[in-house]
Amino acid sequence: MSRFAVLAFALLFSSMVLAQPAGRVGEPDDEALRQRAAELSRRGAQFLLAAQEQDGGWTSQSGPGITCLALKALIQEPTVGPNHDSVRRGVEFVRRFIREDGGVYGAEGLLKNYESSVALSMFAALPGEAEPVAPATAPKSAPEAPPATTGLSRGDTPRLRSEIAALQKFLIENQWDEAEGKSIDDPWYGGSGYGRSKRPDLSNTQMMLDALRDSGLPPDDPTYKKALIFVQRCQMLGETNDQPFAKGSTQGGFIYTAAHNGESKAGTVEINGRQELRCYGSMTYAGFKSMLYAGLTRDDPRVRAALDWIRNYWTLDYNPNMPQAQSAEGLYYYYHTFARALATFGEPVITDRSGRQHNWHEELVRKLAELQRPDGSWINEADRWMEGSPALTTAYSMLALQAAFAPPAR
Repeated sequence: MSRFAVLAFALLFSSMVLAQPAGRVGEPDDEALRQRAAELSRRGAQFLLAAQEQDGGWTSQSGPGITCLALKALIQEPTVGPNHDSVRRGVEFVRRFIREDGGVYGAEGLLKNYESSVALSMFAALPGEAEPVAPATAPKSAPEAPPATTGLSRGDTPRLRSEIAALQKFLIENQWDEAEGKSIDDPWYGGSGYGRSKRPDLSNTQMMLDALRDSGLPPDDPTYKKALIFVQRCQMLGETNDQPFAKGSTQGGFIYTAAHNGESKAGTVEINGRQELRCYGSMTYAGFKSMLYAGLTRDDPRVRAALDWIRNYWTLDYNPNMPQAQSAEGLYYYYHTFARALATFGEPVITDRSGRQHNWHEELVRKLAELQRPDGSWINEADRWMEGSPALTTAYSMLALQAAFAPPAR
């Protein structure tokens, strides 16, 4: 086993604690702020309801992905909820994409992991009886896990429970590991890509982890441990990343993928006279959140480095540290990831590098209120990654607000 393999396992087991449900230490208690967030979400919901297409989907020609995000936002919106006719129609639309392998994806199969991940998160948001669900799968190349549950209020029918279990199994099998001939020394190890044959990236990996966590996969499941290996290789931190592209780097933020000698959607940056892959906001919050999901403590050097990057590049005006010409790209994806990451972290105030304190709940609400359009929607004029679709950006915005102001876990 390589030096990195030994280091990886040492860091893994010395720094891990069992991840707790998304409790929110210091949850905001400003009722006026909560009401403002609720009104933004309500108006977004009214837009989505009006924008639903005849077949039950949203931007349905692109497949089930955007519909799943919109549905989850509507299910979690108190003025709509899971029993609304539009939600029922939307769920049936998504079910048309269920495949024999348990995944939920379009006929082309180009976005299998992404579409199946958001489908699982959506199904897991549907209420139901507190009944146990059989293990999603025996972890690949790991001992059989004890039976898991899908949570306290998920799985309202045998059909839904079966769909959730099948999606968990599908996503776990999509992860690159020994079953695909990848050892821990391979930079693909532990990651997920758009499909089973596609190279892994941090975006797909974090969405897979969101879905598995949302659906109640236990925090000690080997899937999280394997994902952590890939996630830390996407961090520009030479101290803990064995990849050549990260050697000597102290940035602490994250890039898009460690595969193929690394790639950043933000390009490169000159640091101390040499070119490095450039870290940026959406992927840094994705990596930060994923490390917390995997059970790393706040004292872990990887978590500290990521948090330092967040403090150094604090902003909600654009996707942090993207080149100026690209700074609006992926902005609403960033807001959603930002909110989920900081809600998981559990601190209501972040202090930036200048010593200024930021109540992130308040700043998120203020920014989304500023950007909401008169019809209740949000849209990104920088139409990359489909953010020119108001259904997608409205769903992201509502989900960000819901993540920020969700009630404490019981």
